[in-house]
Amino acid sequence: MSHTLTLFACLAALAMVVSPAAADEAKPVVLEPGDKAPEFAGDTDEGKPWKSADHVGEKIVVLYFYPKDMTPGCTKQACTYRDMQKDFEGKDVEIIGVSGDTVESHQEFKKAHDLNFTLLADPKGEIAKAFGVKLLAGGDSIITSRWTFVIDEDGKIAYKNEKVDAAKDPTTVLKVIEELEAKKS
Repeated sequence: MSHTLTLFACLAALAMVVSPAAADEAKPVVLEPGDKAPEFAGDTDEGKPWKSADHVGEKIVVLYFYPKDMTPGCTKQACTYRDMQKDFEGKDVEIIGVSGDTVESHQEFKKAHDLNFTLLADPKGEIAKAFGVKLLAGGDSIITSRWTFVIDEDGKIAYKNEKVDAAKDPTTVLKVIEELEAKKS
């Protein structure tokens, strides 16, 4: 009889460890076009709070995740978004770059390259995790994979790219936005 109680106690303890809530936390997020974008928040390169609820649904939001400030590919991608800003004007679009870098690092990156859009600090990878973006090993900071999302005015994922070409990303995103605009007409 004592073996039965011991077995029961072990099974009960195991059930608590592998509870549905724990299983849900471990399950990676998989977002696809058509899915509602998750709510997220972070601090801008100016150190101010930024909440998706204040932007998503009001305009198209381009959310691009990049590994690290001041690295060659990330600089190329950011500078191409900067240089193409005039192409995005009048399209009611907000471009947001997200990495695991700190607010201070974003300030330096933005100043060094005269960037003209918001960078969000995601030092714990919470925004990346909400979108299912893979996190890479990164020493003392989070490094995200290079992924891009376009969130439409209805708050849904209109475009997702997990294999971003840093130099071509802004051009590809502009085409997606023009397609969204054509559908509205």
